[in-house]
Amino acid sequence: MSGDAGVWCDRLVRGLGQHEFDVYALSRAEHQEDAGWVELPPQVSRVRTAPLWTAEDDGVAYGRRARRRFGEFYGELVTALCEGESPDPADSSGAGSAAQADRFATALYGLAELARDEGGLVGALRSEGAVRALERACRAPGALRTAREARVPDLLAVAAHLERALRPLSLDWYEDEAGDGGEGLGAVDLCHAASGGPAALPGLLARHFFDVPLLVTEYGVRLRTHYLSSAEAPAVRALLAAFHGRLAAEVYRRAGCVTPGNTHARRWQERCGADRAKLRTVYPGMEASRFAEVGDAPDTADPHTLVWVGRVEPAKDLVSLLHAFAEIRKEEPRTRLRIIGAPAGTEGRAYLGDCRMLAAQLFPDEADGPHAVGDNPVSFEEIGGPEAPSLAEAYAAGAVVVLSSVVEGFPVGLVEAMFCGRATVSTDVGAVVEVIGGTGLVVPPRNPRALAEACVALLRDPERRARLGAAARARALELFTVEQNIEAFHDIYLELVSQAPVPRFLLDDDGEPRPFAVPAEARLPGLWTDLGTRVTARPSPGWAAGPPVRGTSPVAATEGAR
Repeated sequence: MSGDAGVWCDRLVRGLGQHEFDVYALSRAEHQEDAGWVELPPQVSRVRTAPLWTAEDDGVAYGRRARRRFGEFYGELVTALCEGESPDPADSSGAGSAAQADRFATALYGLAELARDEGGLVGALRSEGAVRALERACRAPGALRTAREARVPDLLAVAAHLERALRPLSLDWYEDEAGDGGEGLGAVDLCHAASGGPAALPGLLARHFFDVPLLVTEYGVRLRTHYLSSAEAPAVRALLAAFHGRLAAEVYRRAGCVTPGNTHARRWQERCGADRAKLRTVYPGMEASRFAEVGDAPDTADPHTLVWVGRVEPAKDLVSLLHAFAEIRKEEPRTRLRIIGAPAGTEGRAYLGDCRMLAAQLFPDEADGPHAVGDNPVSFEEIGGPEAPSLAEAYAAGAVVVLSSVVEGFPVGLVEAMFCGRATVSTDVGAVVEVIGGTGLVVPPRNPRALAEACVALLRDPERRARLGAAARARALELFTVEQNIEAFHDIYLELVSQAPVPRFLLDDDGEPRPFAVPAEARLPGLWTDLGTRVTARPSPGWAAGPPVRGTSPVAATEGAR
């Protein structure tokens, strides 16, 4: 895991020094592993990693009985995806009927048990038999109309996606004891999945095999992400949506607690079948100290400057912001707009180029006189430049901070502006209203006129800007700091562990269980918890081989708080 979620996860582990962690990390792309190592805190006992972005054939040759078991379980799994009673896993019927949910769960755990017995699933999931089972499910009576229309390329695309998503089932993490001199997931007291979707599978299987309590945290719901980013053919889109919906429903069903990062994510979880009684909103913790100097200092920003800070990409809708700025200039001709941020990938670079061209068309360079050099009222900058050497100074450069997004989850940039004590104008998307809580102005997305009117109102009223900025900083310090996040998870950890039986037992020299070897106080930190156990080695699948890489950029996808 990388990005903002990776930073949150790293801060949580470092902040919970009274717990002992085993970190189980799943990387989604090669660049995550190439990002390098980080120094880990002493409470991290070990790190085990596995890539989801690549997998060599495990070389496991199934016998007749194993092939029959695989065909049965995989056939049940894809049939649960193709059934037509609930074509949309996120509609009002939740994740589908109870029968469909049970069929999917039974098939999923059957495949996991087969992988443990035979040593892996990679070869079987890539086999022609898997594609034929998917084709039979799509052509069966009662299947979704979009599934029945699937062509051979669609079937191959879905089968390849399922193979990648189910790779965690082939890992050797699901034992009371594991290789490399350490324990497996069966020996931990709690599994904390820091993401939903396939990344939650290790924790889900630890819950299934060993009854280890499962805590799931999602700051962005995987199914929502699939809907927003999916560009596949209709049949592929429908089948993958069904898979992510069924998987989400099963993860929520087996979890002891689910912690969405905001109400927007919570609504998605409820629509995917999460029990409201298990849901507990925990806002992501952000480091407030780096914004303290700006937040506590008097406002010295140019009163005629608007600032936008973030990743440059189409979802940020800078086009609407530029059109809104054209309206603002008609009312306040001295206003300037600073767009500060780097483009996100190839698409972001192309979008930045389009925005530069639009700015040049809307705002020709202006000069104060016939002998002066023209200047454009819109500037495009990046953090680290001479005018914005740091993130805090970027927010401090403007009288008003603007967020113009059309898609947003948890608005990290908005919280950073609040830490800096800035008045804000934002679009009503994602968790914006929940985060801002009345300390800023909110307008509809894709409405340049409303955005312009709100900005003009604040530019003309410095006292109102000051009141809103002070209220925003107070709200951010109360709700969105690292400290409140760590305290909330510490309480949840203790609550879940206190409700679960102690699964661990110790062996004597003859390999027999030692009665009463784990005292009641073993859950509390101290010297008395230093108990030895006998461990046995088990070979890893070939695609997850190699020594553990400690602290590469992807932080834990699942964590066992021992």
